[in-house]
Amino acid sequence: MRTIFIAALVALLAGCASTPADKDPTQLRLNDLETRVARMERIAANEVQVSQSLDEVQANLRQLRGQVEELEHTNDALRKQQRDLFGDLERRLNAGGAAAGSAGGAAATTGAAAVGAAAGADAAAGSNAPSPTEQAVYGQAFDALKAGSYSVAITGFKDFLHNYPGSSLADNAQYWLGESYYVSHDYDSAAGAFRTVLKKWPDSRKAPDAMLKLGYTQLEQKQYPAARATLDEVTKKYPGTDAARLAAERLRRIPAQPSQ
Repeated sequence: MRTIFIAALVALLAGCASTPADKDPTQLRLNDLETRVARMERIAANEVQVSQSLDEVQANLRQLRGQVEELEHTNDALRKQQRDLFGDLERRLNAGGAAAGSAGGAAATTGAAAVGAAAGADAAAGSNAPSPTEQAVYGQAFDALKAGSYSVAITGFKDFLHNYPGSSLADNAQYWLGESYYVSHDYDSAAGAFRTVLKKWPDSRKAPDAMLKLGYTQLEQKQYPAARATLDEVTKKYPGTDAARLAAERLRRIPAQPSQ
């Protein structure tokens, strides 16, 4: 009997010893907790990464919005500049036509603004009246400029200056050649044309406007010190004129430290 009891006890102990450790309820719970903790750590890491990516996206969006606002501001400035440019050109063209009407004569009866401008120039010159052929050639180029056919106007004024360099309309033709280059954004040629007016016809009635538009051209070329000097010279050399007033206005609009 004692032998049977001992054998049963040994068998019971052997059964307990052979029970796998991983089947222990406590160990199973620990394993489950470790698995859950690891999963939560992975989720947290992913959330941190997503948060960082979201911050980068928001930063990029802010940068893009800033670029859009800058482009919109630049576009508005360009539109205003274009309005000022064509408004100034229209004012000058209309002024040329008005001068022709007051001068009278054969050119005024034609009804063409370009030929009228030639009559106005003749009245200002007081002598050396242009021939009908000169008036016609000049008028065609002037009409092309008014119509916005700038390349045609450029060719017309250059031909006029080549064929009639001594005409009383030559200073006008040289000035409007510069205007034609200016509105075509050929600023180097425009600057050269305006300088020619000032060099060859310093006493011309177009000299103040030529110096003014030279200053405008230098601004377009980002030659800011030169532009300031030119516009300041307009205000001092031609006080009380429209050119001096426009030069003063443009000087006030030039930033103290313009971006290059």
